[in-house]
Amino acid sequence: MVFELFRGGGVRATEIADHIAEMLGDCRLTLEIAFEALFDGENARSLGKEIRKTDVRVNKAERAIRRELVVHASVRGATANISMILASMSVAKDAERIGDYAKNIWDLAAEGIDFADAPDRVMLEAWRHRVLDAVGEVTRVFVERDTEAAHDRLKMFDDLVDECDAVIRAQIRSEGPARDAVARALLFRYIKRVIAHLMNILTSLVMPIDRLDYYDEKKADRE
Repeated sequence: MVFELFRGGGVRATEIADHIAEMLGDCRLTLEIAFEALFDGENARSLGKEIRKTDVRVNKAERAIRRELVVHASVRGATANISMILASMSVAKDAERIGDYAKNIWDLAAEGIDFADAPDRVMLEAWRHRVLDAVGEVTRVFVERDTEAAHDRLKMFDDLVDECDAVIRAQIRSEGPARDAVARALLFRYIKRVIAHLMNILTSLVMPIDRLDYYDEKKADRE
């Protein structure tokens, strides 16, 4: 399992894992700000600066991970841990993509979407907390290399993906204002992608290298 590579890969592997955990922390912050903008439209524009600043940190961290991996490969040569390198790049990319979807959520607020007085605000707020809790939990599981919890969360998050799909289908069939339906369909599309990337990160703890990103596919397309 890739988990074993991180646990036994020495100082370099530990440093890479720490960088990834920091990226996930910044991704959670970016998502928190993005959701805040959706529920407080008046401050959406001002919150955009903080979104971009945090996203820059995420992007820099990903580049730093790449550099460290290149150094590892250059110094170790034929003895370089290729599996660890490939897995680390994959996980870092998933973390970076979560940051991108946080920006997409903020984009909705920047375009004037405001859920402050929405009739379904309670439901939307509940999803806000579910997403933030999911990022925090994946960070904990990744840092602690908790494989049992990883398996459990994969099943739980798979159910969340199904729930997102149900909301999206309901919005497609909605006879209400198009602006409301489009905003919610896009939001849950972004939430679904965040969850999928979190699941990909969890696979690094419980699956071999060739099975990474397994949960990024629809259930019907998984082999």
